[in-house]
Amino acid sequence: MQRICLFPGTFDPVTLGHIDIINRAIPLFDKVIVGIGRNVNKVPMFSEEQRLQWVKDIYKNQSTVDAVVYDGLTVNCCKMVGANFILRGIRYVNDFEYEKAIADMNRSLDGHIETVFLTCLPQFTSVASTLVRDVYKNGGDVSQFLPEEVNSTIAKK
Repeated sequence: MQRICLFPGTFDPVTLGHIDIINRAIPLFDKVIVGIGRNVNKVPMFSEEQRLQWVKDIYKNQSTVDAVVYDGLTVNCCKMVGANFILRGIRYVNDFEYEKAIADMNRSLDGHIETVFLTCLPQFTSVASTLVRDVYKNGGDVSQFLPEEVNSTIAKK
């Protein structure tokens, strides 16, 4: 059985923190699928198409990384793409408490899907899409938080 993981999130925008988690997951799994979830409680700054394209551009030379956009439950997306693991990044202790509750719910919905947590490297602890968007909206320089593929796109806007 292949080890396929889904790394769900909004990725609005894709940050170096996300890239850190994906890159460290590559040797652990046969395939890493970035799941760009539609969240009815969030109004994204960047389109789904743009976020999907960023992931595809960043990993164009990495055949074991792919991306999809999905609605609804993460476990249903796992079934759709054949993932038997959910990958989540942890920055702080309170992230773990929140993520554990979600992992427990997902396990209740489908006992065949296991959640795996990776802690982010210290230099990415404060890199959150929400904070990056706030800095960007207010005219600040966000280039140090974003991969080049994202920087080059938003610099044009």
